[in-house]
Amino acid sequence: MVVIQSIDTARQIQESTQIPSEAVAIWWLGQASFVLKTTSTTILIDPFLNPMEGRVIPPPFTAEQCPPIDLILYTHEHIDHLDIPTLETLARHRSQPRVIAPSPIMDQLLKAGVQPEQLQGVQPDEEIITGTNKILPVPALHGLSFPPVTYSFGQEISDGQYRYLGYIVEMNGIRIYHPGDTLVFAGLVEKLQPLNIDLALLPINGRSYFREQQNLVGNMDEREAADLAAAAGFKAVIPTHYEMFAGNTGRPGFFVDYIRAHHPELTCYLPSHGRRLIYMK
Repeated sequence: MVVIQSIDTARQIQESTQIPSEAVAIWWLGQASFVLKTTSTTILIDPFLNPMEGRVIPPPFTAEQCPPIDLILYTHEHIDHLDIPTLETLARHRSQPRVIAPSPIMDQLLKAGVQPEQLQGVQPDEEIITGTNKILPVPALHGLSFPPVTYSFGQEISDGQYRYLGYIVEMNGIRIYHPGDTLVFAGLVEKLQPLNIDLALLPINGRSYFREQQNLVGNMDEREAADLAAAAGFKAVIPTHYEMFAGNTGRPGFFVDYIRAHHPELTCYLPSHGRRLIYMK
């Protein structure tokens, strides 16, 4: 079951009215940025709130306007995920959020002003329990940010540690998978299948040889994201990472059509930016 409502995004997140005890409220902020909220906890994932040049979609609110948050999750260091100007402001936020990120990039977060006591570096399968919520980091296969483009877990530049992560967030008994930026890789389906994921937030912008010649790395495309969702047994999916930059887009309409044609058992939601979606099993 899903309900979508729309008012001022920052105010709505802060007020947190009428979220059922068995539900999670979700706001898509654009690209891979999401807010997940229950009556007791607010989690921000990959906040990209800097109104930088080149954005096609403006942020629904600025870092200065951000409502109180309990936890920020970062998946990796690319600017549309680890937005340093936004982090510099959020690190000083009055709510003093806890920050979780891949261990190899902790130095970048400390340099941005995150206090050591706020910060926790993690690696795959290191489960974090915060209140009644659980966070499980999982590997992500992404492109290194220098030519020639290669796709890896970033271990070769991180002393053997995983540099790119996704997270499975469990709130109110609902499991939500945010993969960060990733391709589908051997073993991913087998890892995700037993976890009984309810909702996945999957990138669909794909990759191409010509973009990679410009050092623009990519992700799974529409078909791969839909096939992953079906193979791993996700109950529902939201496509992401398809609209922020003119040279790096995906096709949500094709994604929906492909699901209808090949995986009709899979539910797909297309939320608008900044509108609240209340997800219940």
